[in-house]
Amino acid sequence: MPTVLRSGPYRFYFYSHEPNEPPHIHVDRDDLSAKFWLDPVQLAGNFGFRAHELRTIQSMVIENRARFLGAWNEFFGDNGR
Repeated sequence: MPTVLRSGPYRFYFYSHEPNEPPHIHVDRDDLSAKFWLDPVQLAGNFGFRAHELRTIQSMVIENRARFLGAWNEFFGDNGR
């Protein structure tokens, strides 16, 4: 599971066995987790984060979207979409 970014308490990553899903990023902090689609950026799942923290994380995903998509495409190739 390649880690793409660590920022503060957050780790942004994707699983290496999810190439058949649209590009997305997982984010963890402690025992909390969320998943965001990248095109367009949209919450796909939340496991414990509160709404205000999800807004902060979503802003981070938007800010780093190009980086996340680049890492996704580099790992899976352009067919990983």
